[in-house]
This record gives sequence, C-alpha cells and structure tokens, in this order.
Amino acid sequence: MDRNIRSAALTLLLTTTAVIVPPAHAQDQEAAADAQATPAQQQYADIIVTAQKREENLQNVPISIQALGTRKLDELNIGNFEEYSQLLPSVAFQSLQPGVTTVYMRGVASGGDGNHSGSLPSVGVYLDEQPVSTIGGTLDVHIYDIARIESLAGPQGTLYGASSQAGTIRIITNKPSTAAFSGAIDGEINTVEDGDIGGKLEGFLNIPLSQNAALRVVGFYQRDAGYIDNVPGTRSFLPEEGGITVDNDAFVEENFNQNEVYGGRAALKVDLDENWTVTPTVIYQEQKTGGIYGSDPLVGDLQVQRFYPDYRKERFIQAALTIEGRIGNWDVTYAGAFLDRTTASATDYTDYSEAYDSLYASVGGLAGYFYYQDADGNTIDPRQWVVASDHFKKVSQEFRVASPQDARFRVVAGLFYQRQTNEIHQDYQIPGLGPLVSVNGLPGTLWLTEQFRVDKDYAMFGEASFDILPNLTLTAGGRAFIYDNSLIGFFGFGRNPAYIQDAEDNPPPNAAGSSRTGVASCFTVEGIRLRDAELAGRTRTLLPPAVAGGPCTNLGVYSPSTGTVSPEKADGQGFTHRLNLTWKPTENILLYGTWSRGFRPGGINRRGDVAPYAADFLTNYEIGAKTTLFDGLLRLNGAVYQQEWKTFQFSFLGENSFTEIHNGPDARIRGIEMDANLITGGLSLTVAGSYTDAKTKQNLCAIDDPTYTCSGPDNSIAAPAGTRLPITPQFKINGTARYSIPVGGTGTAYIQGLVAHQSSASSDIRVASAASIGRLEAFTTANLALGGNFGDYSFEIFAQNIFDERAQLTRFQACGNCGQRTYIVYSTPRTIGIRAGRKF
Repeated sequence: MDRNIRSAALTLLLTTTAVIVPPAHAQDQEAAADAQATPAQQQYADIIVTAQKREENLQNVPISIQALGTRKLDELNIGNFEEYSQLLPSVAFQSLQPGVTTVYMRGVASGGDGNHSGSLPSVGVYLDEQPVSTIGGTLDVHIYDIARIESLAGPQGTLYGASSQAGTIRIITNKPSTAAFSGAIDGEINTVEDGDIGGKLEGFLNIPLSQNAALRVVGFYQRDAGYIDNVPGTRSFLPEEGGITVDNDAFVEENFNQNEVYGGRAALKVDLDENWTVTPTVIYQEQKTGGIYGSDPLVGDLQVQRFYPDYRKERFIQAALTIEGRIGNWDVTYAGAFLDRTTASATDYTDYSEAYDSLYASVGGLAGYFYYQDADGNTIDPRQWVVASDHFKKVSQEFRVASPQDARFRVVAGLFYQRQTNEIHQDYQIPGLGPLVSVNGLPGTLWLTEQFRVDKDYAMFGEASFDILPNLTLTAGGRAFIYDNSLIGFFGFGRNPAYIQDAEDNPPPNAAGSSRTGVASCFTVEGIRLRDAELAGRTRTLLPPAVAGGPCTNLGVYSPSTGTVSPEKADGQGFTHRLNLTWKPTENILLYGTWSRGFRPGGINRRGDVAPYAADFLTNYEIGAKTTLFDGLLRLNGAVYQQEWKTFQFSFLGENSFTEIHNGPDARIRGIEMDANLITGGLSLTVAGSYTDAKTKQNLCAIDDPTYTCSGPDNSIAAPAGTRLPITPQFKINGTARYSIPVGGTGTAYIQGLVAHQSSASSDIRVASAASIGRLEAFTTANLALGGNFGDYSFEIFAQNIFDERAQLTRFQACGNCGQRTYIVYSTPRTIGIRAGRKF
C-alpha cells in the first residue's frame, strides 16, 4: 500500500476511533478490585512481582527494584523503551534510532556497545520468563496490555545469568483469564512540532474458551511522525586529476525519519488440572524506519545532508512455552522460547569518504591512495554506502523448582541453557568500483564482512533462604556457569589475482593494498595465508568460504587433519554469588544488605588480527530500605551501593572504523537511588531519582598494557585514572503528579504532569574522542495531560516535551578518528495529540 494512502487511512481510522475510545485501564484481573477501591487504593494497590522467581509483594523483595504496573503504564501512555526508561532512574541508554538501543544500569557503561558482533549485553531484558536480549541490542518490544515492567538494579547473575551483569528489565504481559470475556480498543493521533502527523491503534481481547482454557490476543499499529529534514548539500573530493563534486538532490526530503511498528501477541492458557497449567505464547513485531534520527548541527536544527538512502527494517517472532505445576507442595516451572530476529539496513557512509579523502589529500585523496577506479581504470566518485543484514536466532530453556514459600527454609533451584547465533553481513559499496579493486567476485564491494557467530550458555543456579528469626532472613545463592562462543568467516578487502606480495611491477593489489585483512589473509588449500603463499611462491588456490557469500575464509583456525577451517573460539566457566540479609523491625519497614556478583562472557573480535577479549565481572555491595507509612499512603524506598567492575570490556571504532573490543582497567561505581509514592485525597505523587559516581581506577591505554602505565613508544593514556565512565548521567530524577476528581456518578476527571531531568554525561570514555564528539548536555523535559474516564469510555488531550527541549540521547560520528561531523540524536520534539479508548 502506498505510504500516503496508508497514512490517510490511519488518520481516518484513528479519528473515527477517537469518538468512542483513551488508553483503556482495562485488565480483567483488576476490574473487580477497581470497582470498590478508592482512587488511592487503585493507584497503589500492592504490586506483586516475580523478580526472585516467586510471587512476592514489591515491598517485601530485598533488592533494589522498581515496578511500573498496568495502570501506571496506561496513565502515562508508555509505548516503548525510551518512554519507560525515563521513569527508571538507574537506567541509561544509547539509541541511534528505534530498534537500535543499548541499555545500561547503575553506571556500568563503557560506551560503543551494541555491535552485532561485540560484547554481550550487560543488562538482561526478559519478556515474561524468556530472555530477549540479543548481541545486537535490546528488542524494543511494543508496550501494550502489559501487567508490569520490573527493573532490577544491580547484578542479577544468580537467577538471571550472563547478560544480567548490571541488572535486569522484565516485561510481564497480562495472561489469559477464564473469569470473563473482556477487551479494549485504544487510539491516538498526534502531531510533532515542525514535523509530521503520527498515531497508533491498539486493542486486546480476552476470550474464555471453557472453564479451563482462555485465549488473549493483542494487536497494534503505530506510526511515528518524522521531524528531521534531509536538506540539499554538496560534497567535494580530491582525486588525482581534477575534482569531483556531488549533490544529494535525489534524496532531499522533509520529515524523512518516519517509523512504523505493527504486530501482535497471542497467548493460550490451559489448566490441565488444578495443579498444572500450560501457556504457549507467540509475539510478532515488524518495524520499518526511514532516514536517520541523528541531526547534524553543522547543517541546522533537526537537519542533515545524506547522499544515499538510509533505512532499516526489523522483524522478530518469538514462540514461547511456559509449563507451571506442582509436585507435592513444590512448584515446578519450565520456560522455553525460540526467538528469530532479522534486520536489514542501508546507511549512507559519505561522511567516512569525506573524512578520509581529506586525510589523504596530499596523495590524491581516497581515489588516488586507495585505487578507487572503474573497470577501465578511470577515477570514480568515492562515496560509500553500507548494505547490511543480521539474522539472530535464540533458543533458551529453563527448568526450576521452588519449595513452599511459607516454610522457614525455602529454596529455588534450576538449570538453564541458551544458544544464540547471528549471521552477519556488511557490504561497503562504491557504485562503479572495478572488479579488480573490489572484493573478489563482488564488483562494487570495497569491504565485506560475512561471518557467523554462536554464543552458548549453560548454568545451574539456586538460592536458599532461612528465617533466622521471624523478622530476620538470610539468603544465599549461586550460579555455576559455562560459556562458549565462536566466530568464523571473512572480513576485509579484495585481492587482485595478478598481484604477488613484494613482487616488482605489481598492479594495484586491491582497493587498499592491505595484506593484514581481506582476501590476502584467507587460507589456501595448503592451510597457509594467501600473503604467505605469495611470498613463498606456493599455490594460491583458496579454500572455499566457510560462510556463504564470502570469497574465502580469513577468520578461523585451519585444521590439517580435515583440511578445513573451523571457528575461532572463546570459552570459560565460573561461579557468581549473592548473599543477602533482610531484617523487618516492623511490618512496614524492611532493611537489607546484599553482596552480589555478575559477569559477562569473553569473546572473539570479528577482526581476526585483534586478540580475543576476556570476561569481565561486577561485584556489588549494597544496603537498602523499604518503608510503607501512614496506612500505606506513603512508600519510600532507597538503596546505597558500591560496585567494583574488573577489567571491563569496552568497544570503539579502530583502524578503518572497524569495531574492536578490548579489556580495560578496573572501575569503581558508587551510587544512591530512591523512589517515593504519596497519595492524599485525589492527588498522587511519585518521585524517583539516582546519583551515580562511576570512575576508572587505572589508566585506560591506547594500546593494551596489563600494567596500565601505558608505556612504550607507540602507547599513550586514552583516559587517565579517575575518568568518569560515559553515557550515565551523574544525576537523574523524575516526578509525576496526578489529580483526580469525581464527575457525575461514575466519571473521573484528571490532570497529570511528568517532569524528568538528567545531568550531562560524557559520550566516550576516551578523553580525545569524548572531546571530538562532544558532551551529552543536561536536559529537562515535561509532559502534561488532561482527561477523564466515564464508565467504559475515556478521553485525553496531551502534550509531550511541552517546552520543545532538545534532549540529547546520543552523540556519535560515522567513523573512528574522523574528528569531523558529529550527529546528535534528540528525543522527539514537542508532540500534541488526543487519545481515546473504550473497554468492554
């Protein structure tokens, strides 16, 4: 369907829907309680969480946890990760565009993460019982008909494993109910300041099929308005003879960063008998993004100049199965899932060409230095663009048992297995590039990455709690783990078949003349590298590629016994722990102390001439308090912690702007986090904030140095000891206020506001790079809404980012060591709209 027709149809549909429908606070599990509860009771009814693999009241869980329940998510119209993360003070993130987000917690951030073959995440994200974190970043799951979002700060390595080094975020969906048929439909239409029109349409149905079975289905469509303009511009390059100037007239477009998300979810709950329940679930989501979300300050406010198409498409589907039951008086749970995620993208890489053309100006620019020529030997336009795809697959299985929760001594124990893969394809193209200076067999391809990655994780875990006294509990837990990851394939430039290493009167070897990467380092049938075969005068016949699509294999290990190349591997094993002491001096006060540890596996660099990186570990020391005062009207929770991060992994764009992962020095992180909820009459107030002081303990060296003195003729200090870790602001605080008054016999009117502030943060851990890219500036944003609920109907008028703040989320450059154009990703400008909904 044509985009304009589709947009018009959406606008008409949302406008029609708005007559009857706001976000429906319609979860059938809550309906009966809502009917008889006061506004205060409705707002702060006890939230039951499953953070410790058991159902517990939020105020009785002795860890730092925040939970956003169904009502809170609906009231604040939370629809994606960026919107709910601003309510979680321990969470920070980097986002290039929707669907490309890396999450951090409590300052555990070194920057540059999220590469499709980089470090595993340090924050685990779960959808119900199943992990959905992938190597390439966090799934941006559409938030609708969600029971709650739990944010668990600090290492969760005992119960959640490798990708929960710094914390865990859990998205818990509403489950099918046999109690009654119910549903809701919600619509929104909005307009962005100096931008386009967007909106969304969402709905769910809960359908009892019998006394023992029910089906719940969810559907959604969302169109985010564009607000960044691709404006006219030119670039000039310096070939050997004359100059080349190009323009972007063919790609000029207003509001070109448009985004569409659509999909659905279905869950079937079957009670096999009074003890056993089976819940299969499937979720499907597709996202299509045009343009980029970075703005170039050198061009103008919310403007860029792009010279090739930019787009990204993502599709994921997850099929999950949860079986819950009892054997005797023990609870038994099996949770398994299969996740299939594909992404396809194209990115204008003209900035790279511009920067390196200037760097090599003295030798004829890029075209002169790198032999950018067509098949006839003519100099060509050196602009590049990157066509890429990733195909992630993930299988996870967990089996656990739990003893009776009311026993003095209780245990949770289980087994976990996870295997995730990624098929990596990155094709750096220069239209018209001749075949002899392209990657072999791929005319027009300057550089190619064609690799296959596998990550495996095996674990046994358990936690035991003992009530020393009725109000004093000791909990000890541990997780024994084994990890195994591998990488194989091709990376780099091509190789002119007529070229021989160090021979006289050679033709250009390839587009860069490199013998370290690309075809020059591929394995021959004799098991040696091509460059070595050239020097020794031996056969130059290459082994066939181990990963389809590549010309040969240069990342792997040659096996003489089989005559084939096997993957490079990294593996390890270890143990993480958690020790917790909980004291409840009164029914409404809980105090706790925790000593816990988390980890991230090591791995293989996708650039074969860079050494593997080792696992890093995070140790957390924490004391906290949870209080409920004034008959439940005030809740005040807080925690103070110190974390020791050992030889942390950090990623950066190295030579040829190729991502490298290294181990850095140790870091020390200290912090305070708190949240408070108050209700009085029709007024409800919520405040949450954090202070994070995260610094390196030794020097970060430009070249790895285990002494951290950064000695040697080519080494230097990239970041001195005491440098603040990047991305995470030192202060982050948010507050919400909602005032409700009765209207008529069944109606309620309300006014609601949200204010969020965070201080500035560095964009990179390396001092020179941070200065080049620039600092993420402090910002304050505010939202306002006015509406009402009238029986089954609701209506709201809202304004988000009402002061049109340019809140900086990410700063980045297209290439490493460019020192030129910096792009800034801002939060969405002022957005005004209406929402309406109906529940039934």
